Amino acid sequence: MIIDAHAHLSDTEYGNTEMYLKVIKEAGIDQGVAVPGAMLDVRKMTEYITGRAKPDNPVPDNEYVEKAIKANQNIQGFICINPHDKDVNKQLEKGRKQGFKGLKLSPLSHQFSFASKGITSLADLCGDYGFPVYSHVVYSPGASTAKFIQLAKQFPKTNFIIGHMGFGPADQEALEAAKNLSNFYLETSTGNFLHIQETVKKIGSSKVIFGSEYPLSHPGIELEKILKLQITDREREEILSQNIKHLLQMK
Repeated sequence: MIIDAHAHLSDTEYGNTEMYLKVIKEAGIDQGVAVPGAMLDVRKMTEYITGRAKPDNPVPDNEYVEKAIKANQNIQGFICINPHDKDVNKQLEKGRKQGFKGLKLSPLSHQFSFASKGITSLADLCGDYGFPVYSHVVYSPGASTAKFIQLAKQFPKTNFIIGHMGFGPADQEALEAAKNLSNFYLETSTGNFLHIQETVKKIGSSKVIFGSEYPLSHPGIELEKILKLQITDREREEILSQNIKHLLQMK
């Protein structure tokens, strides 16, 4: 089995559910884990990363992902919550009842610190629910790799997944955290081949999770990087399905 552990779904011409299902079927991927997309126009991502453009009312469309997971047995969902909202715990509780299996954070869209009250409250509650916390990191003191690692240390009962193998092309800080913390995982989407290969060589495969970052990247292209790794079949199976199945308590 192959599971894409990180895809963005949105009611857009370039990132909708129907297109995603078609793409993963063609790529030989069996299941996907979806989060809300289109808070940022990924076709203009460089402008957002450099600060030349700001998100325009970045409200996550959790309803669209909820519809996708209820209509398709091969899609799981992570709810995205703006930690600046006053009712974050109620939103997470509602998401759990709606069938979501984890929490997605977006520091690029919502511009927060991992040390903020909203984040720590959500991280604590995720431990009670058995929800993994997924986030990318940015070049910012409050939302850096170091701050995300601190959050993981603060809440050892909660599992944390850092997107894209961390920050930049070879985030050694994230790699060391995955090696030393039992609740810290690395997700591979848009990560470079050499760093993924070296990570598995150094710390093994049990902390590495395959994801695609659809629609910014093609699931088949991201999968090809994992298929070409010089690793054992068992290690590949862990990366492609077993690790995310464990975190989401999938049968």
